[in-house]
Amino acid sequence: MHMKKLYLSLMVFMMMSLVVLMGIYPEPALTAAVRGLSIWWDVLFPSLFPFFVISEVLLGFGVVHLVGTLLDPFMKPLFRIPGSGGFAAAMGYVSGYPVGAKLTAKLWEQKMITREEGERLVAFTTSSDPIFLISAVSVGFFHNPRVGLVLALAHYGSGLVIGLLMRFHGAKAPASLPNSPVLLQGNRLKTALHAMHQARVEHGRPFGILLTQAIQSSLQLIIVVGGLVVFFSVFLELWTQAGVLSLLNQTLGLLLHLFGIPEQLSSALMGGFFEVTLGAKYAGGAGETIPLLYKAASAAFILSWGGLSVHAQVASILHSTNLRYLPFMAARFVHGILAAVVVLVIWEPLMARSGAAFMLPAVSYGMLDGYTHIMTLFCISAGMALGVMVLIEAVFLIGRKFREFTR
Repeated sequence: MHMKKLYLSLMVFMMMSLVVLMGIYPEPALTAAVRGLSIWWDVLFPSLFPFFVISEVLLGFGVVHLVGTLLDPFMKPLFRIPGSGGFAAAMGYVSGYPVGAKLTAKLWEQKMITREEGERLVAFTTSSDPIFLISAVSVGFFHNPRVGLVLALAHYGSGLVIGLLMRFHGAKAPASLPNSPVLLQGNRLKTALHAMHQARVEHGRPFGILLTQAIQSSLQLIIVVGGLVVFFSVFLELWTQAGVLSLLNQTLGLLLHLFGIPEQLSSALMGGFFEVTLGAKYAGGAGETIPLLYKAASAAFILSWGGLSVHAQVASILHSTNLRYLPFMAARFVHGILAAVVVLVIWEPLMARSGAAFMLPAVSYGMLDGYTHIMTLFCISAGMALGVMVLIEAVFLIGRKFREFTR
């Protein structure tokens, strides 16, 4: 009870201080708000909104039941999560935060996972998307595409390790209610297709209504994401103007010095604690005197931690469920530490080689700007998946009509 009162008092004090600082520094606050709005409109909206809509439509088509039946023998022994969690994991790794949390909440709403399973799932499916990691961080901030390989291995590899560790979370909690489906004629693929069809029939929404509802739901979520980005942009700018961040940077610099880490990285880590893009940018431009190894390790920590801006987005999504935020926060911190350690371990074997076999081709901003090749491939794959689902629906419908006719 005392902790709740302390937390409430602290939040009230912070909000009041922001109001006062906005009165003292109105112009920097406005500039920061415009900058945050620009990031949302130019980067987040076009990158996240299509994934939100596509994931909603795929859920309506019952694809999660198809994937769940196919991946059930793999997901349960490794992660103690139903196979349906494989759909959230795949979409989360491809599209980045907070898509994994959104799909986890959807699975919980459909009673396909329990609270503990949802907390395990959201802990390791909240990650950076490959486009941001490669184009923005490695090429845009570090100006070195080879860093992207190290960051990807550290970020996604340690994320899977978090999934394995989280299987011990809620060890005594009961498993999800739905049991593994009985295989039809011993054929898992046929069983998966049948499960998808049954889910589609139970939903019973025409494609037009399904798409409209998906757009409405996705717009609500992307607006919340944009509001949080603008808020944290203004928050960081006002604290910088007031000198609070400088004090925090100095304190963190002393702690880093004790562990033999360059003190100049304190600005990157402190910025990344609040906002992942800002922290990664500071890490890439920390200075030529700092070894690239330490800058990459700090970027790996920042990407895996996600920043309080992403944490606020995930917390707002989980608010409609009974999933707790603290397990997610602990998993993010451990993920950040693991990712930084992995960078330190694999740096020499990967980056020390200068042979042609390991040299990456020159990458231009145009090649990696926006969605380009990877997003084109994803959109084509998603379109083909929708086409296959429509074809399956047609086959089932024709088969049912034929059986009714023969009777």
